[in-house]
Amino acid sequence: MKKIAVISFIAALGLAAGSAVLAQGERKITLVGGSVGGAWSAIGNAIGETIRREAPGSSFGYEPGREAANIQLVSQGKVELGIAHAQLVKRAQSGEEPFRAPIKNVRAVALIDPQAAVQILVRKDSGIESFEQIRQSKKPVRVALNQRGTLMAVTGEEVFKAYGITPKDIESWGGRIHNVDYNAGLDMMKNGQVDVIINMLAFPSGQVVSATREMDVKMLAISPEVAGKLGEHLGTAPITVPAGTYAFQPQAIPTVTGNVVLVASSEMKDDEVAAIVKGMLKHFDYLKQAHATLGRLEPASLTKVAPLELHPGAEKAYREAGLLK
Repeated sequence: MKKIAVISFIAALGLAAGSAVLAQGERKITLVGGSVGGAWSAIGNAIGETIRREAPGSSFGYEPGREAANIQLVSQGKVELGIAHAQLVKRAQSGEEPFRAPIKNVRAVALIDPQAAVQILVRKDSGIESFEQIRQSKKPVRVALNQRGTLMAVTGEEVFKAYGITPKDIESWGGRIHNVDYNAGLDMMKNGQVDVIINMLAFPSGQVVSATREMDVKMLAISPEVAGKLGEHLGTAPITVPAGTYAFQPQAIPTVTGNVVLVASSEMKDDEVAAIVKGMLKHFDYLKQAHATLGRLEPASLTKVAPLELHPGAEKAYREAGLLK
């Protein structure tokens, strides 16, 4: 009992020290995420609440953003925290599109979504059965992808390319690609303005469930060959959306998935990052209740940020919590 009491006391001292680090000088933490009303917005604000609870003297602000810009803002020190797919941060590190130069100083703080799966919805009245059919018939398909500068948009284009269809092909056939936020794309699909919408998100998605109550859709699968190409190029991994995940989807759908992480600059002080992680761990029950995506996680899940490296401050906090050896 004495040993347990000593460990608890030491842990409490660690949390108190972390809180003091954030509260010192009324430290302001800004987090950039996704569009207002989306999953990243809810998750970002939930993380902010753990910071407020752990360090009442600090202040937190959430700002909507775009994924590539989030990474750049964190790198430049203009904001403290950002949300992005680990796969897009990896592209940033090597300077691949949509980045013009390598960004080397962004590190992962925590995993926040392990199942950002590519979900391809098609209006039933479009007559589309497969990507092969689109290519062979040169169908003037109207496509909604996410906003430019996001892994969701990059992945959408790469899915088409892996099936031998380029954006120029789509335009030459009389089709069009719309780069809009997901809610706007779903509205366009309801209004008959687009035939196909592609995004990366957890399943089942409340956005998809709500939107498909008012329109008939089906979900297209990604072939093993194309999944392999996407894995080599983007760092995604195969995953299956189980049969019956949605009312319109009676069969299991093979696709690919990425993972979403909370990131910080490597220049951010280790103690500050450690304090943020400790706050998330201390209030983990709150996080799990705050959003369905977070509800899938366990404390040890936060460390699973591959293919990225953890920020040293985050790594220190996880080791102290016994979540890393």
